[in-house]
Amino acid sequence: MAHIGIIDELIRNGFEIRAIAGSSMGALIGGIYAMGQLDVYTRWVTGLERRDVIRLLDLTFARSGLIKGDRIISVLRSLIGDANIEDLPIRFTAVATEVEDEKEVWFNHGSLFDAIRASISIPTVFTPHQYLGKHFLDGGLINPIPIAPTLEDETDLTIAVNLSGKPMKNAEVKSPLPKNNNQQRNSYQIRIAQFIDDLKLRFDRQPEGALGVLDVIIKSMNIMENMLAETQLITYSPDIVIEIPRDVCNFYEFHRAREMIDVGRERTGAVLAHYANQHA
Repeated sequence: MAHIGIIDELIRNGFEIRAIAGSSMGALIGGIYAMGQLDVYTRWVTGLERRDVIRLLDLTFARSGLIKGDRIISVLRSLIGDANIEDLPIRFTAVATEVEDEKEVWFNHGSLFDAIRASISIPTVFTPHQYLGKHFLDGGLINPIPIAPTLEDETDLTIAVNLSGKPMKNAEVKSPLPKNNNQQRNSYQIRIAQFIDDLKLRFDRQPEGALGVLDVIIKSMNIMENMLAETQLITYSPDIVIEIPRDVCNFYEFHRAREMIDVGRERTGAVLAHYANQHA
C-alpha cells in the first residue's frame, strides 16, 4: 500500500512515470496505476475494515497454499476491469517465478490480472497461479526489485522502491481494529476471523522468541528477499531509492491501507527533498 503514497508524491512533485516493473504488491499497484485506475482502487482499499479483509479470503487449506486468491482478483476485475498489458498507456512488466523451470518470468503482454495474480503468489499463503500451462509463484522469490525490465526505456531517472528497508527502531506493533460485537456473523465468518487471529499470533512478535511454522517460513522468505533486494540495488544502481521499513506492518493488514499510504508519501517526500538538495 505504501506504493500508492509513493506514486502520489512523485506525481505531486512533477514526475511523469513512463515505465513500471514490479514484483508482488509492486506489480499489483504498478499495474493498476498503469491502467489508469489507481484512484478507484485507492478509494476501495482505504474503505476496507478488518472484517472486509476477512470476507475477501477464499480459504482452501490445499497442500500448495492456504488461500486461492480467486476472490480478491475477481473483486478487482469487477471493480476496475481488465486489460492486455501491451495496450496499457504506460509500459508495464510484472515479474513472477516459474515453478517448473525455476526461473524469473517477465509478463509484458497478455491479461494484466493474470500477470498480477502470478506475481503475488506468496508461497504457502496463496496457491500457485496456473497460467499458460505453467505454475507461478511470487516474483519476489527471485527478484524483489525488478529494475532490469526498465533498462531499455528512455527515461531520465530510475526510481527503485525497497520494501525491505531498515526496521523502525522502537516501533510499536499496532493493535487490530476493535471487533464489532453488535454485528451478526455466521459460523463460517467466525471461523475465518479465528483463522486471521491465529495468523496474527503467528506472525506478530512472539513472547520469549517463540516461532511457529508460518513464522519460520515467512521470516525465511524475508531474509532471502532482503538479500536479493540489496543485490539488485548494488547491481543496477538506480538514481533514487525509496526505502520502506520492513517492519512497518504485517503482510495481511490491508485494513491499515490509509496509514501505509501516508508512510509511502512521507518517505518519498523526504527522499526527493534530499535528492533535490544534492543536485541543487
